[in-house]
Amino acid sequence: MKWIDLNSDVGEGIGNEAQLMPFLSSCNIACGGHAGDERTMGATIRIARQFNVKLGAHPGYPDKKNFGRKVMDISTNDFIASIQGQLALFLKVLKEEGGELHHIKPHGALYNEIARNTHLAMVFLDAVKAFDHIPIYVPFCSKIEEEAEKRGISIKLEAFADRNYNADRSLVSRSEGNALIQAPEEVLQHLLKMVHEKKIRSIQGLEIEIKADTFCIHGDTPRALEILTYLHSELPNHNIQIRK
Repeated sequence: MKWIDLNSDVGEGIGNEAQLMPFLSSCNIACGGHAGDERTMGATIRIARQFNVKLGAHPGYPDKKNFGRKVMDISTNDFIASIQGQLALFLKVLKEEGGELHHIKPHGALYNEIARNTHLAMVFLDAVKAFDHIPIYVPFCSKIEEEAEKRGISIKLEAFADRNYNADRSLVSRSEGNALIQAPEEVLQHLLKMVHEKKIRSIQGLEIEIKADTFCIHGDTPRALEILTYLHSELPNHNIQIRK
């Protein structure tokens, strides 16, 4: 039997947290940059704790207008101040709710950009240096993974069960019609290949190596609940369990 961590980005205004949490083992809670405020953070933390889901901070570009999904032209000082401010606010609410920080996962365009941009990866690590004992969820074979390992910062490798990949391991842009995998059966096959074979099939038809400690189903994927329900019923048939 293989045990995996299944995570989701939540607290982003979708309002489906109570439905998703029973099927998750960790979650990434928006902390005011791309979405969220103290009220949504508190509510999401309470739901997660009810279902014994590990709590992660989900900072992103301070850009609610574009949901943090566009790269921002922002100064280094302003960027660091924003990330640190988001984390400080999240920790304040977390303390009030009696929760414990398990991990940090960058959001959206920031996540993708620090995967390929060494300078920004280094700046992000500077911003979160006070949390170097807390794992950061990062993609395999990325600049942020490389720089974190140089500094001895804890990481957990992440892959996306509901997203298609390019041959260079980047995610297919959400502007493309095939960015999301929404059929539960297809998500399952995508996930099984990653877990059992440590490979993904890119949209170009190539099989690419991938390693992951945690797998994401986005909370705003339209069929997220259907996908998670299906995975929970089918994964045990393939000798995989979700580690709560």
